[in-house]
Amino acid sequence: MSNATRYVLAIDQGTTSSRAILFDKNYQNCAVSQQEFTQYFPQSGWVEHDPEEIWQTSLSTCLEVMRQVDAKAADIASIGITNQRETTVIWNRETGKPIHRAIVWQDRRTSDLCAELRSAGHEALVNSKTGLLLDPYFSATKIAWILDHVDGARKAAGKGELAFGTIDTFLLWRLSGGTVHATDATNASRTMLYDIYQNCWSDDLLKLFDIPVSLLPEVRDSAADFATTDSSIFDGRISISGIAGDQQAATVGQACFQPGMMKSTYGTGCFALLNTGSDAVASKNRLLTTIAYRLDGQTCYALEGSIFIAGAAVQWLRDGLQLIDSAEQSGKLAAAADESQDVYLVPAFVGLGAPYWDADCRGAIFGLSLGTGRAEIARATLEAVCYQTCDLLQAMQRDWGEEGNTILRVDGGMVVSDWTMQRLADLVNTVVDRPKVMETTALGAAWLAGMHSGFYGDKDEFAKNWRLDKRFSPTMDDATRTRKYSGWQDAVSRTLSRP
Repeated sequence: MSNATRYVLAIDQGTTSSRAILFDKNYQNCAVSQQEFTQYFPQSGWVEHDPEEIWQTSLSTCLEVMRQVDAKAADIASIGITNQRETTVIWNRETGKPIHRAIVWQDRRTSDLCAELRSAGHEALVNSKTGLLLDPYFSATKIAWILDHVDGARKAAGKGELAFGTIDTFLLWRLSGGTVHATDATNASRTMLYDIYQNCWSDDLLKLFDIPVSLLPEVRDSAADFATTDSSIFDGRISISGIAGDQQAATVGQACFQPGMMKSTYGTGCFALLNTGSDAVASKNRLLTTIAYRLDGQTCYALEGSIFIAGAAVQWLRDGLQLIDSAEQSGKLAAAADESQDVYLVPAFVGLGAPYWDADCRGAIFGLSLGTGRAEIARATLEAVCYQTCDLLQAMQRDWGEEGNTILRVDGGMVVSDWTMQRLADLVNTVVDRPKVMETTALGAAWLAGMHSGFYGDKDEFAKNWRLDKRFSPTMDDATRTRKYSGWQDAVSRTLSRP
């Protein structure tokens, strides 16, 4: 790293947009660029992305932030990548071209396959190796589907001609000019093929899903010498030295380094992680055991609860029902709702995630009356996110068996709404802390890359720089909280496709 370097470049490749952010030595955001890309829905429950569009938007935003501050390759210490997890791409090693659109983490097309494998008794094996449950959410069945539905794909994969990757791996391949096929432990842990206890690809699971090992990337620490960019991309070479899946990157960005610390990210979906340290806690409440990060060969584990629909429900209010013109309106509208009406939205548009894991149920609204209007539906939409968070945190506390940290650190687009965060604190009965630096996912990737390259300090130094923007403390009385949450549980029970 040159003494002249001024920035770390974070690539934050999300479900609906690609972003690039430049951070300086003081972790300050100096330039941001964001581009949305196309969402494809070929059938009900199917969700796809164009990998070429993901690459182009990612590259374009990187070039734009460099232009904003007149930065050259030599000004950038390193690149960190964070990405939508589980989304699956398979491409030809020689041409670099994808053989099918990316199958997105939200996609449910392999529900039947997962049900067959579950009925055959294979979920115990999957869980014992990966900490995951048999669900279409993860990459393994998506890989199998592409190999089975693209002409010649299985034969080509068997001959070693194809490469699989989650989005980080695909971007790394492209940035390195097709010379590096690798991922980090956090992304590998979400494929349903990686043994998180032995830190290697599982032969048993590769056999179960009929996936050749030659298809898979090399797995490295979350901070490592991944590659250097091809000189033609940024008119110079930049090291790529940090990679983490988006929720793990947010955990790092929130400085949740101590066991018992929790964070929850509210984006398209909602994902809560509880740091369990070096202990991989096996969940008895249908949560996931996953890798929070791996540094210097040491694995830190977490319990994770995944909610498929959070901010996406607000988008549905705007684009589907056209009840609001912008997401920002939802909080103001909810604040004006009639508190005497208990309206519940169960946003199972693509099934329900933790702790229910019901891929087949679909969304429903309960408690409608002639007096129900836009405000009450907006409030129900925002409260649904809070109720789902209650489900996750209660399950985490039962699994963890310790009080842990009673403070929930939050981030993501939805947390800018004071009304939503206050309602979250009220319904989960926990202090909610919103940080000053809201770009925690990108910041986590930036710190991983900058720490490895020597631009940033260690975990302790980084944690000292975490700053509070606003704290939300519970004010709702216990009786109201209990009544409202009981209503939510009843609504969910009526929505589930199976008992």
